[in-house]
Amino acid sequence: MWRTSLTLSDWVQIKAEAYGKFAEEPTRPELERFFFLDDEDRKLIAKRRGDHNRLGFALQMCTVRYVGLFLEDPLAVPWPVVEHLAEQLGIGDVSSIKRYTERQMTPYEHAWEIRETYGYHLYEDHEWGRKFRAFLHGRAWTAHSEGPKALFDHSVGWLRRNRVLLPGVSVLARQVAEVRQIAEHRLHTTVAKEVRRADAALPVDLVATLKTPEGKRFSELERMRRPPTRTTGTALKGALQRVEDISAFQLGRVKLDKIPPNRLSALARYGLGTKAPKLERTPEPKRTAMLTAVMRHLEAKAIDDALDLFEILMATRLISTAKRSTDKQRLSTLPQLEKSSRLVAKAAKVIIEELELIEETGCDVDVKALWKALEEVAPRAALSSAAATVVSLVPEDDDTAETALRSALALRYNTVKPFLSLLGESKALDAATGGMRVLIGVKRLPALSRRKVSEKPLLPREIDDKLVPPHWRKAVYANSELPEGAVDRDDVRGVGAGAAVPRAEAPGHLRLALAPLVRPACPPAEGQGVGGRA
Repeated sequence: MWRTSLTLSDWVQIKAEAYGKFAEEPTRPELERFFFLDDEDRKLIAKRRGDHNRLGFALQMCTVRYVGLFLEDPLAVPWPVVEHLAEQLGIGDVSSIKRYTERQMTPYEHAWEIRETYGYHLYEDHEWGRKFRAFLHGRAWTAHSEGPKALFDHSVGWLRRNRVLLPGVSVLARQVAEVRQIAEHRLHTTVAKEVRRADAALPVDLVATLKTPEGKRFSELERMRRPPTRTTGTALKGALQRVEDISAFQLGRVKLDKIPPNRLSALARYGLGTKAPKLERTPEPKRTAMLTAVMRHLEAKAIDDALDLFEILMATRLISTAKRSTDKQRLSTLPQLEKSSRLVAKAAKVIIEELELIEETGCDVDVKALWKALEEVAPRAALSSAAATVVSLVPEDDDTAETALRSALALRYNTVKPFLSLLGESKALDAATGGMRVLIGVKRLPALSRRKVSEKPLLPREIDDKLVPPHWRKAVYANSELPEGAVDRDDVRGVGAGAAVPRAEAPGHLRLALAPLVRPACPPAEGQGVGGRA
């Protein structure tokens, strides 16, 4: 059964049946751990007269180790426990234990002696009470996510480890509830104080997000809570606007480094699950603390959502389409390549056989005879055509598939150009030191999207050559008539600007919004733009 104690507006639930008593029969490992009698125990037990007193004394000694207090009825223990102790003491008549409580004062006298000998402390002891409260307050402050039941269990564990006799269940439950409430109030007060210290008007601005604008169906906070649900350019624009709106509160200036992160996370989860009207009715300073935690959480979440959407758009609108186009093109040439390759292979086999025969006989090469042997495979014109086909469909380099894919990606640039421009126009963009080179290129994308590069090529000084990976150089610097390092291809100008187009592999880490609050993006994977993740 569960006993519930309501104190200080906090429900604390504990299993009353398992507190300070034998809820069930101890296991074999528990018997060996808590009910083993060492030499010192035996010496103390041997001072008792009569088997019933020796067995009763041992029973109380081990019971307080196991449950953390002396039982009102020392004999209220599972019978296997008594048998286990009797076996160690060599007492044959286990039933003699029933005589232990015939004299009422004997169990109390024995309990007092055990407490003094083994150093057990009363719960009311001032020094140990101070140590326990220090533990309880520290645990409640740093381990909020455990809940009242877990905090209660840890309290019992601490008392037992430090040999402090357990108080009544309601006494301990009440103290746990009070400490939890103090920790909650401390959290709310600390957060609200830091918010006001950063900006006196910030609490009012946060509360304003709970209002529902005229003509809208939900509050601004609810709008900021909602992630993008569509994979479109409009959705990306909305996602970036969401990042900017949340970043406008500049919560990075609120110094909350002394508050355990798990407490802020728990407060944010509670706030995210609470409706705006209820948040609005929440008293101060709890309301300000909850809104601050929620907004800090949404800052990182909004950035992740925007990056994820950008990654999906780049993948679906650029990479997948280019790969399908490349694969389709390669498949269309496969029958022709197979036919030509068979002829070339047969001709190569004939040539090798003739050359081996000449080498064995030591004769001179007879060109006419060699052609005659080849023409038995196919006419001379067919062989020449097959060789030309193989050469045209199988380039000399080893990156044929990659080259074809990059060509297809470049042709799809106009499809993703609006997304890259949106990213460059976002006011929330920021970067760590290592990512500033990428950020500068991204910021130039909107201007480059309006420039006709084919008419006015990019000059070498306008291109960050270090951001162009080796396998993209052939595509970027394709026009040999231009000065070295210039670019006139409209479909690869994003690379020339230093922006992360497919496989840019730029150094550093890009960040969106406030640097201390967001995660760095990994170097962009193939087909991804700035902020994409591999």
